[in-house]
Amino acid sequence: MNEKVILIQYAIKKYENEATLFEKLQSILSEKDIQRNIDTLIGTQRVRRIGPEVLQNNESHTELPDLPDNLKLVIDQL
Repeated sequence: MNEKVILIQYAIKKYENEATLFEKLQSILSEKDIQRNIDTLIGTQRVRRIGPEVLQNNESHTELPDLPDNLKLVIDQL
């Protein structure tokens, strides 16, 4: 669970557009998992919605967690 949240946070950092984010992550996570984790991140104020289609990490509120080694390759390949 925690790795999914971290993965999505780093994917948001790479692709702020929500449609692009879903497109890139669908090969790794289900659409339901992606949406649930985005909602969790927004609810905990780690991610904010900027306009209708743009997501952004709320780095002024909380720092990005350290990226585990096993997720670095996944993020690089997105």
